[in-house]
Amino acid sequence: MKKNDLYFLLFVMALFLPFITIDSLFRWYTEFNLNHGLIMSFFKFAILATMGEALGLRIKTGVYNAPGFGLIPRAIVWGFLGITIKIAFIIFTNGSISLLGYIGFTSAPEIFAGNLSWGKLLIAFTISTTMNLTYAPIMMSLHKITDTHILNHGGTIPGLFKPISVGQILTGINWDVMWNFVFKKTIPFFWIPAHTITFLLPEQFQVLFAAILGIALGVILAVAAVMGRNK
Repeated sequence: MKKNDLYFLLFVMALFLPFITIDSLFRWYTEFNLNHGLIMSFFKFAILATMGEALGLRIKTGVYNAPGFGLIPRAIVWGFLGITIKIAFIIFTNGSISLLGYIGFTSAPEIFAGNLSWGKLLIAFTISTTMNLTYAPIMMSLHKITDTHILNHGGTIPGLFKPISVGQILTGINWDVMWNFVFKKTIPFFWIPAHTITFLLPEQFQVLFAAILGIALGVILAVAAVMGRNK
């Protein structure tokens, strides 16, 4: 293990252990998350999903940060993406339950609010599927655009707020990798099952678990980048 790996591990432990070992801190988190879900979503994704990107960089280059990578701009972008993810959770949870009721599964609200059962698993799977087949590709594409924009401007904070050349960036994306790997493989085989588990969790832990999955997203994006270079 290299020294930077040890520092990364210590950071992860320092981030999570206090919430696990200190009851008052855990209670504060639960209450604040309940009352200020969008704010907490910003910080969860800003921290955890950015950690995933740093881990992805470690896989590609052997370091967790590099000149021009732009950890702070990436954290800002992930924070705002986290807000949209929380909003998507609300919309697709209620919308999917309404859809199931519309096609005859009228007891869906009561089953989803109850204990773990096959019915609840079906509802969670429906929420995850509808969200990942509609919202997820847009979010992933938007992340790719902002990621490229950050790199194009040297990873600086002022560069983040410069106009984004969306059309130019879109034409430069390796859509073969985006479609055949990111969309076609990770969505059905990873994200739909993973978010099915997410929606089985109590609501106050759903976004936190999704943010932790953001670490996995960083690794996936790193693999996609390597694949894109090899094409």
